[in-house]
Amino acid sequence: METIPDPFRETRNKDGVLPCEFQGENVPMILRHEDVRKAAKDWKTFSSDAPFRVPIPSEEDVRTMRQLPVETDPPDHTDYRKIVEPFFLRAKDPGVVAQVESLFDGMLRDALACESIEVVREFALPIQSRALAYLLNVPESEATTWISWGTHVFRDGGSKGGALEAYLHGQFDRAQSGVGEDFFSAMTRATFRGRPLTREEMMGFGNLTFAGGRDTVIHSISSVLAHFGKHPEALEFLRQDPSRIVHAGEEFFRVITPLTHIGRVCPVDTEVHGVPVKAKGRVSLCWASANQDESVFEAPGEVRLDRKPNPHLAFGFGAHLCLGAAHARLLIRTLLQKCTERIASITVLDAKERVENESAYQRVMGYESLTIRLTPR
Repeated sequence: METIPDPFRETRNKDGVLPCEFQGENVPMILRHEDVRKAAKDWKTFSSDAPFRVPIPSEEDVRTMRQLPVETDPPDHTDYRKIVEPFFLRAKDPGVVAQVESLFDGMLRDALACESIEVVREFALPIQSRALAYLLNVPESEATTWISWGTHVFRDGGSKGGALEAYLHGQFDRAQSGVGEDFFSAMTRATFRGRPLTREEMMGFGNLTFAGGRDTVIHSISSVLAHFGKHPEALEFLRQDPSRIVHAGEEFFRVITPLTHIGRVCPVDTEVHGVPVKAKGRVSLCWASANQDESVFEAPGEVRLDRKPNPHLAFGFGAHLCLGAAHARLLIRTLLQKCTERIASITVLDAKERVENESAYQRVMGYESLTIRLTPR
């Protein structure tokens, strides 16, 4: 049986913290499941009120505004989140669910008509962008522009951050004089504690909406299809009992954990399991390590598509639980459902892994490219 590599295991068991250097800054990574959960809930000690510094690596060089609501703490975070959350919860709306199901039907139909397909940019990226259009209640044709930005809106092929900001300004300018029910129009009408949103706040919401969750969804889709290619018995396991799909989706999120970690800033001098952190210094909440913690998950290196319970932290924990969790779950569960219905087998023809290569650890995070052949049922 294939075992999932775990670059954090030894240090997690021995020390619980892995000191790392990111962009010249010493950042201790918190590794154990319970420690990560506690830190995620303790926003007074481990703060998100740090523009550009919540992502690791930090993003001062690729955007000009604070991402909302993620780069704030309660109570601001709570009030900002209420503004945008209704759009992300549209993933539970039957109409949006039907759109996503139709999208996957069409994409798989087209893929089955080809000798092969490159999954990352020809399949996963279009699905991510077109499904986002449904979520934001904008014309699906807008996805053509978003697809052109590549798999990472900031880092894939040049100054994409500037392209995103120009696009957002254009959309908010258009929406300012309209009465539409789309995301951009809603932001121009939204208020924060009784006052209209500033343009900078609108841009902060828009920046997170388009940059956050983009590459993570793409690489989750790619990794699921690669797993089925390597393990045809997994697809058959789900086909025998489609009720297993819900648990399988959660196990894929645990195993893939497409965001390795996230940053928090300590407002005052802090000690993290014996590692001192100066005021304004960062720590890392390592979701990937927490999701492999042997004290929580039996045989964590095994992919068990019927694993339960499964208290994984792939979407974070606490007040900052990922806004896009319902949307990501909808996409992966629909992918699993449609694959069991339409696909007999998947053959991996070529794969180039995407590797996060840091000085203290190396971790596979999806694929740079993945070419497969689909065989219909």
